[in-house]
Amino acid sequence: MTTGCLRLIRSLALVLPAMLSSVAALASNPPPNPYLAAEKYAVTHFDSAQTDAFPYAVPQGTSYVSALAGPQVLAGPINLMTLATTSPDYMWGVSTTGVSYIRVASNQFTPVARLLLPGVTQTAINTVLGLLTQPLTTLAQAQQIVSQLGLSGGGISSAYSVVDNQNVLYVNYGKTIYAFALNVPALPVLGIHIERSLDTTTFLQSGESVAGLVMTYDGKLVILGTRSVSIVNRSFTGPIHTATFNSDEYISNSAAVDSNNGIYVISDKLMRKVVWTGSALSTNPADGAWVSPYDTGDTFPTVFGSGSGATPTLMGFGDDPDKLVVITDGLQRMKLVAFWRDQIPAGFSSRVAGQIQVNCNLPPQYQIQTDQSVAVDGYGAFVVNNVSALDGSTGSGNAFVDALVRGPLLPPPAGVERFQWDTTTHGWSSTWARSDISSNTMVPGISSASGIVFANGYYTDGRGWTVVGMDWNTGQTLHQTVFGNNILGNGFYALTQFLPDGDLLFNSVIGPVRVQEPGGVVYPF
Repeated sequence: MTTGCLRLIRSLALVLPAMLSSVAALASNPPPNPYLAAEKYAVTHFDSAQTDAFPYAVPQGTSYVSALAGPQVLAGPINLMTLATTSPDYMWGVSTTGVSYIRVASNQFTPVARLLLPGVTQTAINTVLGLLTQPLTTLAQAQQIVSQLGLSGGGISSAYSVVDNQNVLYVNYGKTIYAFALNVPALPVLGIHIERSLDTTTFLQSGESVAGLVMTYDGKLVILGTRSVSIVNRSFTGPIHTATFNSDEYISNSAAVDSNNGIYVISDKLMRKVVWTGSALSTNPADGAWVSPYDTGDTFPTVFGSGSGATPTLMGFGDDPDKLVVITDGLQRMKLVAFWRDQIPAGFSSRVAGQIQVNCNLPPQYQIQTDQSVAVDGYGAFVVNNVSALDGSTGSGNAFVDALVRGPLLPPPAGVERFQWDTTTHGWSSTWARSDISSNTMVPGISSASGIVFANGYYTDGRGWTVVGMDWNTGQTLHQTVFGNNILGNGFYALTQFLPDGDLLFNSVIGPVRVQEPGGVVYPF
């Protein structure tokens, strides 16, 4: 059978699930941010609301992927997301070692330009890639890799990035924000350059580092420090507006932004809404700002300190009756928590709109915690558990080492759960839960068109690293991409992405790969 026939069959197979899930597709979506390069994928967590939901239909069935299947970009270690550009034919690749410009048109996935960070050499990248692609048989190997990567408990440099409507990519590396652009926009093959850079030590407090990057709906860059939030012009000129928080707080996640430039920030102690008025960052309730405590204080081997491991996610848009911001809290057995985004409705006395225990069908003595944000579609929410033992004690003591070896060497985490917010009762209910699903460190993603939610983890039944897609309404397994034991299948804190034609864009620890299904053998359920 020809490739063209396979593509035609696949396209037809994608149409029916999309039609059957049309109700889910009609759920309210975040309004597009006009200053982003595209409606989806131009910012980490896909959109300004940080929903982790994408509009593309995806195939059902199981496919087995060889170690080097499909077009791949060996970009070096840690690739959290491949971002949209202003052209559907290209995407920006971001790794901890530099950036690339990737052609995705005509089923390609080919880097046409690349720029390494100052001081980074290809020899150094090859050394780490050599370590990563060897079979991991001991904790000492993983510890050596983490040491080579220069990782610490403070987070991953380049974790949060954003592309604006001028096709400029903003990424933080260390304490510097870089703006990358093409040398000649019409000819990407002519390369990438650093358009400008911003030294954050000039406005962050002593000891602070960059925690996240997002963009307001009037085109300002939002820079989260570990104890502050700042607004800067994308040109890096003019005044820098900063709101500082308490000295005993710590921010380890990015922020969500609403269309009125409310900025939602969570620390290890407090949930906040800060408002960009167009001329100032306000923490004044008269401008709509607020602060709320949430249940927190426990520390886990999966998170970078105590508190929530989730970037806040917005829920409810347009004419939807309830406007919420949702997180998971910081207790040993976490809860899903919703806060009222705007004015607290009559009859409610707390900023907390509702919360519900996360159970994942696990026994009550199990710890349940996560580093991943809540994935949201409509008023539905999906959470994963990243704790890999009954009490969370099984581990190396280093979250990054564990992220490499949980599954192959240490027990894999288990448990996911789907919830629904009821706008009539203003409360949560559990839709379904599965204790047999593994989610190591990868952020779950939702196909709104197909009604499928995805998690990546390791399975000891012979599948190894596998992306599992579950029916949004029932939890039934509808999709599997099986990578086996190869390190290619470890997403290492990355986002789960699919392309418009249904190909899986898998952001592996060694570089992103386009998995062209059914380019190989597909076994439908």
